[in-house]
Amino acid sequence: MIVKNKHSIWAMACLAVAAVSLVGCGGGKKDPNAAYEPKSITMVAPSDAGGGWDKTARSVVKVMSDTKLVAVPMSVENVPGASGAKFLAAYLAKDVGNDSKLFVNSPPLLINNLKKDGSPSGYRDVTPLAGLTQDFGILAVRVDSPIKDVKELMDKFKGDPTKISIAGGSSPGSMDHLIALLPLYKSGVDITKVKYLPFDGGGKAIVALLGGEADVIATDASGITEMAKAGKVRVLGISSAERLKTDALAQIPTFKESGIDAEFLIWRGVFGPKDMSANAQKFWQNALKELSTKPEWQAELAKQGWVGDYKDAEQFKAYLGQQEATIKELLTTLGLAK
Repeated sequence: MIVKNKHSIWAMACLAVAAVSLVGCGGGKKDPNAAYEPKSITMVAPSDAGGGWDKTARSVVKVMSDTKLVAVPMSVENVPGASGAKFLAAYLAKDVGNDSKLFVNSPPLLINNLKKDGSPSGYRDVTPLAGLTQDFGILAVRVDSPIKDVKELMDKFKGDPTKISIAGGSSPGSMDHLIALLPLYKSGVDITKVKYLPFDGGGKAIVALLGGEADVIATDASGITEMAKAGKVRVLGISSAERLKTDALAQIPTFKESGIDAEFLIWRGVFGPKDMSANAQKFWQNALKELSTKPEWQAELAKQGWVGDYKDAEQFKAYLGQQEATIKELLTTLGLAK
């Protein structure tokens, strides 16, 4: 090649330097044997403060920091939007190899990927590290509501489903919407006429209920516990197979007890980026396993009203595959699948 002038030489030199810089700054593949030595850790809750993801992220960070399972600073970042889909899109675009940024999630990771007009990405596009807890869906009303139990609520919907509204902390077709629709569908209600009011996070949905913007709320049991303790809401039914043992919700009948064949399990777990290094995966798998055995974590489970359900990475991946099939069937039944 003949270089005609000094400007061409300068341009070629810049290109060469850029190519070397890209390799040196992460454009090439990471060394799989490199030690995992993060300076800090961010745990993302893909929602506003106050919901199940936020509480899970903060509980994990608190216990890991307090027990010195992680020696570097840990922080929680809230990234609300589209039931977690907004965060996931950005995470896959910008943090595919960022070993210092983890996130918590639950069924919306699967639901968003399976529902109509949902996310093109799902759990196979990230790295499942561990399953940690079980939670369940509930239907609740304000304490001054004339509706006293699930049967009365179903009768109201059967009479005229357009005259009663349900708030949820997720978008239409996502988790809280399914919690709302499943018992209604099983009770013979025309779910196409149900007025569902979506909010970005369970905290905002609770505010809407208490403020009279909605008649009913569909959310997770742990997210409503404090309001139930404070006497601000009346929980009508829960999607668990049997009654919970937590003080605030121990007297709440399951949907099955009310004659409705509707169960819905809310798992929560921790995930890393798709291209997470082997050493980072090993570190977090070990740390999360140890977390599950700590008395401090058991105390946090009791405080939040969660059921401990630790699954290691391989067990968690297998479980997610099973849950994907179950949720796809549910969405198909409700006419919400792709």
